[in-house]
Amino acid sequence: MRFHGKVVVIAVCLGVFLLLYFLGGNAADDPLLREVVEEEEEDDGNSSLSPSELGRDVAAKFARKKQPSAGVGARAEELLGRRKEGRAVNRGAGVNAKSIQRSHVARPVARRTRVEEVMHLAVVACGNRLDETLTMVKSALLFSLKKITFHIFAEDPLAPQFKEKLNQWPRAVSAKFHYTIYPITFSVGNADEWKKLFKPCAAQRLFLPVILKDVDSLLYVDTDVLFLRPMDDIWSLLKSFNSTQLAAMAPEHEVPKIGWYSRFARHPFYGVTGVNSGVMLMNLTRIRSTLFKNSMIPSGLSWEDLLHPLYQKYKNHITWGDQDLLNIIFHYNPECLFIFPCQWNYRPDHCMYGSNCKGAEEEGVSILHGNRGVYHDDKQPAFKVVYDAVRDYPFEDNMFQSLFYPIQTKFLDTVNTLCGRIPQVFLKQIEKTMRKVFEDKVVRHVKKHK
Repeated sequence: MRFHGKVVVIAVCLGVFLLLYFLGGNAADDPLLREVVEEEEEDDGNSSLSPSELGRDVAAKFARKKQPSAGVGARAEELLGRRKEGRAVNRGAGVNAKSIQRSHVARPVARRTRVEEVMHLAVVACGNRLDETLTMVKSALLFSLKKITFHIFAEDPLAPQFKEKLNQWPRAVSAKFHYTIYPITFSVGNADEWKKLFKPCAAQRLFLPVILKDVDSLLYVDTDVLFLRPMDDIWSLLKSFNSTQLAAMAPEHEVPKIGWYSRFARHPFYGVTGVNSGVMLMNLTRIRSTLFKNSMIPSGLSWEDLLHPLYQKYKNHITWGDQDLLNIIFHYNPECLFIFPCQWNYRPDHCMYGSNCKGAEEEGVSILHGNRGVYHDDKQPAFKVVYDAVRDYPFEDNMFQSLFYPIQTKFLDTVNTLCGRIPQVFLKQIEKTMRKVFEDKVVRHVKKHK
């Protein structure tokens, strides 16, 4: 009996042992337990707990995670959801990392800003030319589209007067231009001799390439010039230069039989009738880098080295000073000169002997050149009418009412004169220009208030 009791006890113990063994093995495979273990392994590097505390911590975590009401399927779904979320987060983090990396290595996109083109205009003023010069500057600003930098060469007494007058102009007008005033200087030869050549200080224009070393291109005009259309239009002729051309002027006359150079000149001159230097477009960079052929030495001379010996050779044979010297230079270097038509330098010679500027008859006068002092006497009242109207025009007034209509009305008093009998020549281009300015203002106004 005792033997059988011992066998039963041993069998029961073995059964309990096997039951505990299988239960323990299944528990070890439980995902929830593995999750706790994995979390603890992750925390090993950061945990400072003792073995007993660590065991209690694991048990606590296991107890928290293994809720009695939660079935195995619910726990499996919860864990699967967490793993999916983890993979999604990791994938998202990978995408973000790649995006960040690409953003660092991507080439920066810089917005291209167009450099605003500025036109350069030079004038030389001496003696009583203050008001005449200011009227010329005013005419350039009235119609031009791009900003203008004025290079004003003036005698010392005139410099503060220019500053005072120009600084009084309205802010809206001042925003369209910048100006610099220079003293009268001549880099070679006798300064007093240069200054007295032809008109006071007129020879200064010959030295512009030497003085304005930082200026690439330039329009030079005499003080007695008026713009009847945007300066932008003549400035654009620079793009028409070929590879050898470095300056542009208009012919001195259109009819050789009555031209001054073709009849009276005692020195070489350009072409058949010579050229007039009252309006002269220049590529100063090309002028500075060119060696000019001449009649003095076989090799060419730079612009600065050429001026004084040329004057010394011809000073007893020239009448129109610096203009004659320019004619001599381009006589020997005709490939360097671009000729623009007479409407860009319209003078009394184009109408006082009968109308002989076809371009002005077809398109109207673009630039009016009142040489012979016609702005200040009654010999050619048609020129004086235009000059007086521009001089007296109040900035920012209506152009048609305060500028065009006064010119049109006063022109009626000049129809019995040689130049006044062709009013369309004087009025056609300025009317067209004013209409365009007016239309542009209306368009800007409408766009602004849309």
